[in-house]
Amino acid sequence: VQLQASGGGLVQAGGSLRLSCAASGRTLSSYVMGWFRQAPGKERKFVAAVSWSGGGTYYTDSVKGRFTISRDNAKNTVYLQMNSLKPEDTGVYYCAAKMGRRGYSTSATGYDYWGQGTLVTVSS
Repeated sequence: VQLQASGGGLVQAGGSLRLSCAASGRTLSSYVMGWFRQAPGKERKFVAAVSWSGGGTYYTDSVKGRFTISRDNAKNTVYLQMNSLKPEDTGVYYCAAKMGRRGYSTSATGYDYWGQGTLVTVSS
């Protein structure tokens, strides 16, 4: 499966962005999907994941209550709605797909396919 992330940009603190991850090649309903981010000079870290059906969502503590992950399997697309953005949310955001419908992973090594990343910059 090929993943294409989009929607990043420059936003002021307190603002919002919505990231999209469009898939091609295979239907996304076969995968658990996740979003990770990588700040400059730091390792890639888990942000959120959504179960294959969309019924289960998981977030790192720092984004709970501000970010919402969702998916539309009919459109083969996963979203990350980001509200109340903070400068520490700055980084390249990657979407990732984990084969199978069971469980989810907060580790980058748990995912099998990756998009190219989209840059989010939050100014103070």
